[in-house]
Amino acid sequence: MLKPEPAYDAWVKDTTGENEMEERHRPGWKAVIDEMVEQQLTEANVLDFGCNQGGFLRYLYERKPFKKATGIDLGAKSIAIAEESRGEFPVSYAVTGSPEKLGERFDIAFSLSVVYLIADLAEHVVKIRLSLKPGGVYYATYTDYHDNPSAAYFLQTISQASVLKPHLHTIDTIAGAFFAEGFQVGIKKMIPADFVELLPQHKYILCNEDYIKSKYESTYLFRFVLPELDGEMKLRT
Repeated sequence: MLKPEPAYDAWVKDTTGENEMEERHRPGWKAVIDEMVEQQLTEANVLDFGCNQGGFLRYLYERKPFKKATGIDLGAKSIAIAEESRGEFPVSYAVTGSPEKLGERFDIAFSLSVVYLIADLAEHVVKIRLSLKPGGVYYATYTDYHDNPSAAYFLQTISQASVLKPHLHTIDTIAGAFFAEGFQVGIKKMIPADFVELLPQHKYILCNEDYIKSKYESTYLFRFVLPELDGEMKLRT
């Protein structure tokens, strides 16, 4: 039985600067959209798992308009901000970590910089499987820090700053959880297209060398596909 998850205000304890996070994330969002196999989403029902303040779905709609979308997050205050910013976009938001309970199935789903905050990967995969239509696609970004020299520092600083515990999943651990539920699994390394800004000090990484290692060697985009049933049509590519 899938466990309900408790809500909280926001994933970080200090939300100072959270409103500006959307702008910092846009290059990453653009990279994900550029790498997608699907060329158009006009008939798609889209899910954003762990949507924070909802910016990705609004950005996605501007680049690849979809039929409708739902963003979910356990951060109640983050979802409230997402609702305030929704405007005329065909998007709804909900405070939940259980998309399978929304009463609908999705053609395509995303989780961006979320997997490392998920403790029970097996349960997460079941939730995604129950949320997708046959032939549905789930994109997830993940930076693998397990062999990065800053790994211990990353875990410590994220644990102090977040209400959620970070986890150093391996690529095989993530892929294995999806294989177990019948998904087809693909992966692509995400290489920065532009200059990467260096800083005198990073919040979660010890030094610029480790930061560059994470950006150029260890950042990935997964593409998980739920097999089709006989007679079902998958999302057009």
